[in-house]
Amino acid sequence: MNCHEASTLVAAHADGEIDRLRGQALERHLQGCTECTAKRESIVALRRRLRDEVPYHRASPALRERVLAQLESLPARELAPPRSARRWRWLAAGALAGSAATLCVWLIGSAVIGWQAGEDLAVEATTAHVRATLGNHLVEVASSDQHTVKPWLSARLDFSPPVRDLASQGFTLTGARLDYLDRQHVAVLVYRYREHVIDVFVRPESPRPVALAPRSVRGFNVTRASGAGMEWVAVSDVNPGVQKELLALLARETASN
Repeated sequence: MNCHEASTLVAAHADGEIDRLRGQALERHLQGCTECTAKRESIVALRRRLRDEVPYHRASPALRERVLAQLESLPARELAPPRSARRWRWLAAGALAGSAATLCVWLIGSAVIGWQAGEDLAVEATTAHVRATLGNHLVEVASSDQHTVKPWLSARLDFSPPVRDLASQGFTLTGARLDYLDRQHVAVLVYRYREHVIDVFVRPESPRPVALAPRSVRGFNVTRASGAGMEWVAVSDVNPGVQKELLALLARETASN
């Protein structure tokens, strides 16, 4: 079995929905393929999170009583349709239930995956900020001149990040560096606000941007915004309101940059 064949069976195998023969063949393949193994583990982890984190609500006794009362009020002929009608009704109900369950799982799974992506992005950005701070590597090009910082970044990236010095609004540009975020090269603009350092990670906006609500990671605040064709993620120890103000200025004013 090769990776192409295995990829169509991994999800079914994680759900216990393939026969023993194909299951054994897939398991032999997984023993020597880290990529397919990682795919199976991610599916198993998602199923575990759905089971552990998605709320499960049982129908209340009051709802059960209302349903039974409505059934009792129906005429006998409606409760006992012809056999053929009952058969088609059960088939239709099963199809509808299956479709509804599939849609529900897809929606919940998409929400959990989106939430996980946002959580990972926040943690990754915070880790990069801490690493650069402790390693005394916050800037690779030290300048408050946007016409120095922007060409330096553009020459090293496959996109041209907007750069603004917002000293008049209280945010002084001190330089920039390159870093990684979500397995991509990104620009990091470094601003100083009073005695605080704010890292602003910049990358082209994705058609399906990661949902990232303001949050705190290990005492650092992480805020996201989008605008001017870019995604902006700020990390610092200042309050989220200050970060939102900075990102709003960058996302709005870079249009003329």
